Amino acid sequence: MRIGRLPVDARSPQRARRVFATLPARYDLIGSVLSFGQDPRWRRTMVRMALQDEPAVVADIATGTAAVAIELASRGEVRVIGLDQSPAMLAVGRRRVQASGHADDIRLLLGQAERLPFADASVDALTFTYLLRYVDDPAATLRELARVVRPGGRIASLEFHVPPRLGWRLAWRVYTRVGLPVIGGLLGGAGWWRVGAFLGPNIEDHYARHPLAQQLEAWRAAGIEDLEVRVMSLGGGVVIGGRRRG
Repeated sequence: MRIGRLPVDARSPQRARRVFATLPARYDLIGSVLSFGQDPRWRRTMVRMALQDEPAVVADIATGTAAVAIELASRGEVRVIGLDQSPAMLAVGRRRVQASGHADDIRLLLGQAERLPFADASVDALTFTYLLRYVDDPAATLRELARVVRPGGRIASLEFHVPPRLGWRLAWRVYTRVGLPVIGGLLGGAGWWRVGAFLGPNIEDHYARHPLAQQLEAWRAAGIEDLEVRVMSLGGGVVIGGRRRG
């Protein structure tokens, strides 16, 4: 499927929010299956980047069902503030936090990444996962994320990626256009079939409009330096980390 033929709503943040709104109950399990089990490994890599300087307070933006927040809390003496715009995701996240034994370490809030309810330089580190494809202005969102991190604090992210090598990219395209909808539908019903059909075109369109090199320039323009980029799993995922300038 050519990028030029993508339906308009595949590029829409509002469309993405609707697609994911009904999926919290099995979000992490099916997400891991659809990524061939790589998603948890990518998350652990991001968490290690964020915790390198042993921060006391970490904000986890687009926390969803709190998988990253729990991973952060389990790896050190850290207080985590998770934020997501989905009440349904946060409801599942709160149950998972209670079950994890980290209820005293994690606080979950309803809010939007584009307008964080935090003061300037109020957290020591920040993570965000699968976020920038779902905002209207990724560069402005990066500036808002950097605003709340203290100077010298670490920022780390995880996102899907398009494999750069032609052979793997063609296989990725077949899998995302055919395999994802079918597997998602078999495991999770109509809602996950829609997610499977949505993800491939959405990811590819994001990188067509915002190539990785351009995204890294947006990180630097937001005041984030010393960037480390890890393209993982034959190019299917990318973890980015850096420090808030200052």
